[in-house]
Amino acid sequence: MMFESSNEFLFFDYFRIPYQVGQSGSWGRPAGDGAWGRVATTMDPSIRELYWPRFQAGVPALLQRSTAWGRYELAGIPIYGHVVTDAAVPTWIREDARWHRTDPIVSDSGEAVASVWRHADGGVWLPFDPGEVLEAYWSERYVRAGTSRAKALLRAGALKTYYGVRPLVPRSAQIAARRAFARIQRPPSFPGWPIETALIDLCEWMFRLVADFADRPVPWLAPWPNGHTWSFVLTHDVETAEGVARIDVLRDVERHDGFTSSWNFVPLRYQVTNGTLRMLRDEGCEIGVHGLYHDGKDLASMRMLRTRLPHIRRYAEEWGAIGFRSPATQRVWEWMPLLGFDYDSSSSDTDPYEPQPGGCLSHLPFMNGSMVELPITLPQDHTLFAILEHEDAGAWMKKMDHIRSSGGMALVLTHPDYANDQQMVDGYRTLLGAASDDPTVWRALPREVSAWWRRRADSNLELLGDTWMIRGPAAQEGSIRFAEPAGSATRTKTGDNGPVR
Repeated sequence: MMFESSNEFLFFDYFRIPYQVGQSGSWGRPAGDGAWGRVATTMDPSIRELYWPRFQAGVPALLQRSTAWGRYELAGIPIYGHVVTDAAVPTWIREDARWHRTDPIVSDSGEAVASVWRHADGGVWLPFDPGEVLEAYWSERYVRAGTSRAKALLRAGALKTYYGVRPLVPRSAQIAARRAFARIQRPPSFPGWPIETALIDLCEWMFRLVADFADRPVPWLAPWPNGHTWSFVLTHDVETAEGVARIDVLRDVERHDGFTSSWNFVPLRYQVTNGTLRMLRDEGCEIGVHGLYHDGKDLASMRMLRTRLPHIRRYAEEWGAIGFRSPATQRVWEWMPLLGFDYDSSSSDTDPYEPQPGGCLSHLPFMNGSMVELPITLPQDHTLFAILEHEDAGAWMKKMDHIRSSGGMALVLTHPDYANDQQMVDGYRTLLGAASDDPTVWRALPREVSAWWRRRADSNLELLGDTWMIRGPAAQEGSIRFAEPAGSATRTKTGDNGPVR
């Protein structure tokens, strides 16, 4: 292994950077009864160490008085979590010829409150827990930063009211109202829309930090199989009987370029015939569950979830569905794994226009407990064409190009219910045509992405002689990349199992 750590380190786990959990007797600073995690290099005769406060599992007692949870900025990147302030640093380390401050961390008001510290031997002291920050993005806990309880209750009440009156309002009136609101709505500065790079920027910053700390290229397991550099995933939510009748409008676009897709149905809102399901399966498509009634109540309370879940599970088993998407992308981070599906796709990376705005900021899958989360990463068709009244696929193409360049997952959500809008259908055709001839893309179903992500998570990198090898279920499909120390010609290198450099 390249590193040894006193505790599990989420950043290493997520990117499959090779390390092992152990206890090195040479570690002597800083003390603190498990308040600090420590990583040491194992491929260098001079052991250097990286420290981080272990906030992901809660705030250690020894750090309670020296930390505050909130929004901060590191190198211009917004981060959400606890930080150990500079004022508390002398308790743990002393600024001298060996330790010195580098990257400042500033509060939301612009005040410098903490710093990344570096040692003359290459060691690093982080005042924040990277794992806590990652989970604050994924779980959307950052949405609560600076939000009062009264405001949170008001938002929850507004969402409940929305779904309560929605069945009484004609569809045309609903769209007209949302269009009017969108004209005066000012999207939040964070997360940006349709592109937000905070999570990508943080991960790149961490890769540079770890490579500099190791003083050599750091291997990690590439996110996509078989040499693909990004993925393209097509999904559909069928909300009404009219949507069922228009399935072929979107399928014809897909058939032209040889695409398959996932179709999420609402079992108790309209009839879904066995013939419809069989037609889609025979063409290689996937079936998913899109709530029970599409009334916004599946996740309205734990009591309602417990009442409806047995019925949701019954249809999942009847349809052979392993994926779920909540109506209107309603979601509760702690409750989603209770649904019992292999994967969920109810979170966008960024979306201020949904009844539950926010987003997980990720262009890659991630785990929520035992469930794989597959974020919706392109703006929804309904948002672009019905609400914002775009005339073409320009916004889709811009976002897809960004995801392609960053090596992410372009997961598309369209609705056959709106396939009577020719501009939307033409935009969909343009989008698929742009991806159809790209040899770098993995055209995958959601279930295939979820299965791969699990194989990847169960695999490790091991050193054999002077070559890093993949061990585990991803060994045949996976490839290894390298994060480079500062000053190298490239930051990362994509390739097969390559030699250590």
